[in-house]
Amino acid sequence: MKQSYRAGVKLASLLASVSVLGAGMLVAQPAAWAEDAKPAAETAKAKDGAADYFTKPQSVTSTGSVTVHGAHIDYQAVSGTLIVHPKGWDDAVLPDEDKDKKTPAAASIFYVAYFKKGVRPENRPITFIYNGGPGSSTVWLHMGAFGPKKVVTADDAHTPAAPYAIVNNNDSLLDVSDLVFIDAPGTGYGRLTGTDKEKTFFGTDADARAFTDFIAQFLSRYGRYNSPKYLFGESYGTTRSAIVANQLADDKGIDLNGVILLSQILNYDNDIDAAQMNPSVDQPYVLALPSYAATAWYHKRIPNQPSDLKGFLQEVEHFALTDYTAALQDGNSITPEKRDAIAQKLHDYTGLPVDYIKKADLRVNGGEFEKTLLGDKGVDTGRLDSRFSGPTMDQLSQYPFYDPQSSAMSSAYIAAFNDYARNTLHYGNSSVVGDGYQEYKFFSDAITKWDFSHAQPNTDFPIHGAVNVLPDLASAMKHNTSLKVMLNQGYYDLGTPYFEGIYEMRHLPISHDLSKNIQIVQYESGHMVYAHQDSLAQLHDNVAKFITSTYAPLSGK
Repeated sequence: MKQSYRAGVKLASLLASVSVLGAGMLVAQPAAWAEDAKPAAETAKAKDGAADYFTKPQSVTSTGSVTVHGAHIDYQAVSGTLIVHPKGWDDAVLPDEDKDKKTPAAASIFYVAYFKKGVRPENRPITFIYNGGPGSSTVWLHMGAFGPKKVVTADDAHTPAAPYAIVNNNDSLLDVSDLVFIDAPGTGYGRLTGTDKEKTFFGTDADARAFTDFIAQFLSRYGRYNSPKYLFGESYGTTRSAIVANQLADDKGIDLNGVILLSQILNYDNDIDAAQMNPSVDQPYVLALPSYAATAWYHKRIPNQPSDLKGFLQEVEHFALTDYTAALQDGNSITPEKRDAIAQKLHDYTGLPVDYIKKADLRVNGGEFEKTLLGDKGVDTGRLDSRFSGPTMDQLSQYPFYDPQSSAMSSAYIAAFNDYARNTLHYGNSSVVGDGYQEYKFFSDAITKWDFSHAQPNTDFPIHGAVNVLPDLASAMKHNTSLKVMLNQGYYDLGTPYFEGIYEMRHLPISHDLSKNIQIVQYESGHMVYAHQDSLAQLHDNVAKFITSTYAPLSGK
């Protein structure tokens, strides 16, 4: 991140789960058009061309090939935009019929789609893939996980500066599914236009509607309504997926075959980054403890370090749900003896000093843990991937001022995609935009303007508080009892701790029989599971198996 790691109390409470690489990251903006150096007519023409460019669908087609686990795959790539409108928009009303004489808000959403050549759509799954933020593009999943090309980054250290290697992705999902990488409104090569454009699209429900409309449009434009269909969302993208899965069924009559979640948060009351702002709700501390333990284990800070990580974490999970939960529920009525015993046990599991744990009243939030675990070395751990670490900015601060993992690899992704988009996909060099240069926006400032209110299914009004989309996913599963759900998580994720995802899945308001439709897998990696090469290979195999096992090909095709 390039700005304060905890930029205000409200923002801090959101960053834990709604960021992929840090919602506050700033990306350098291109210089403004030099309008004073152009004739007025030329400037007006350029503006008109740009406006037209961002309010009508665009597409550029290219071809390529990838080798996945020994199989050669030829594909067609389509890079482009589709235009979506806010709720209630009437496509039969022309703009000049608008009584208010305002320009209707619209979002030009950028995507890159990969279609395997020579395959009938009825027997070819299609997976819609997106990162989170809110306000993040999908460059991370595109260039790091499942696209045909990937950027090479260091495993748990800072990747050296350019040039970066862009290589064949042996773990692309193109071996089992066509892929559509979608950038959120206001990011990528897409833009927001019209009156109240940010207010219209920067919100939990507005964003989900935009994605729902995009997917329906895409299926129609490319003739894929009869294909097996999947969603793949990471981080805030999991929140989005829960709503979109339900909206696709309820509003568009589109059933999905599967919903694939990576680094989940569905209930924001479980946010560990600002749990101290919600006294009497101790659940975030309980659910984060196993990830603290995994991090301490990785950095060898555990007294009498065990050799078996998974066995160790099972022990920590049991303690978290039993003795630790009971102690926290005691509040300030806890006995000194019990407090001492719990503090000692937390030391045994996290390596944090006993005195520090007591001063924290047995409750250490995410930022405090990241700052303290290796604090005696003047080092902060990563948040999204706690295997990473970096020099502390301020020895006296309570929280880190940046995320070492984000700083370690962001430049590689940004450089790689800019090179790939322009030189391979041939997108981003429009002559009507910015003198032939169109900026790819990796992040927007959506999180600072986001409306987190959410109307759950079967309610008449939105809830203005912590977002909880467990009812949305449950509704989708109840309406479509064959819908399968897969949750993938990294042990070293302090943004969306893995035990939080397990807990949420155990508390979906569905029947015991329907819960059998859920599969949960952990990896020895962080929030971006795919940043660790061995974990990426496992992720590919697990997701590929999930997709191929959740649809039945039509015979004779």
